[in-house]
Amino acid sequence: MKFAIALFSAPHAPSSRRALLFAQAALAGGHQIVRLFFYQDGVYNASSSVVTPQDEQDVAQQWRTFVSEQQLDGVVCIAAALRRGVLDETEAKRYQRSAINVDAPWQLSGLGQLHDAVQDADRLICFGGP
Repeated sequence: MKFAIALFSAPHAPSSRRALLFAQAALAGGHQIVRLFFYQDGVYNASSSVVTPQDEQDVAQQWRTFVSEQQLDGVVCIAAALRRGVLDETEAKRYQRSAINVDAPWQLSGLGQLHDAVQDADRLICFGGP
């Protein structure tokens, strides 16, 4: 089965960890992940500026490692990212900001990427949200 996964919650939220565990289990079960799409507060999972307390799991780092090692398509909604100060090099230059906190394996892109993923997947699985 091919999954598209959308994550709407920040790394400290339980649903972010659940999404990661689901994604890991899906691949371990022989399924495919068409795309991971981080939206709303989910964009914080791609930020290298997130600092996790020592007594908690660093879910943002776990996502980064997972996406890199599995060579997955990790897309971060550009509108949600900009609103929250989550910037890659291109957007930092465009908006004349000095902070860059998103780099590989993440890609900033539009909501259309989620739509495309849904068209290619058998199922859309969403975690977190309003």
